Amino acid sequence: MEGVERLLANNRAWAARITAEEPGFFAALSRQQSPRYLWIGCADSRVPANEIVGLQPGELFVHRNVANIVVHTDLNCLSVIQYAVDVLAVQHIIVCGHYGCGGIAAALGRRTLGLIDNWLRHAQDVAQKHAAQLAAVAAGEERARRLCELNVIEQVVNVAQTTIVQQAWERGQDLAVHGWIYALSDGLVRDLHVRVSRGTDLAAVAAAAIAALR
Repeated sequence: MEGVERLLANNRAWAARITAEEPGFFAALSRQQSPRYLWIGCADSRVPANEIVGLQPGELFVHRNVANIVVHTDLNCLSVIQYAVDVLAVQHIIVCGHYGCGGIAAALGRRTLGLIDNWLRHAQDVAQKHAAQLAAVAAGEERARRLCELNVIEQVVNVAQTTIVQQAWERGQDLAVHGWIYALSDGLVRDLHVRVSRGTDLAAVAAAAIAALR
């Protein structure tokens, strides 16, 4: 079994490189964080949030879980959203899923994996809600890709409906919620064109994004 010593060595090399490139970086970083973005993404190790959008530490506040799901009873996720919105005053919340998501594949195939089955029930609910559209797509990879997209759109709706975001909009805070999806195959992020902000007709925007899926 490979030990963790390599990770510690990598850390020292990384810190030395950053310090050489930008002296004072860590001193400034330790004094404050002022990100403009909250990223809600999948826990998949192949989707490193900062790296794929080219941001440095301190520029992106991040929450990750299996299949990038936002549940109104998940105090972990809600606490992150509340801190990001009310304390850090982020201007953008990005829900980013990814093609090839194992959680989505498990939910679509109704595979039994153990405790996580309870969490993936939320993704199965998305599949049931959009059963007709999924049935119109060829079974297999294409259907899984479509559910990845639909799941992102539904989670954007869930974020926008939280009391945290609703109250932020009520007090006039500049805040928008976006839905993106990342392709492992080429490293590119695709905008699913579901963007909501204060005064947006949430249902109409979500419906238009779903109708535009190809």
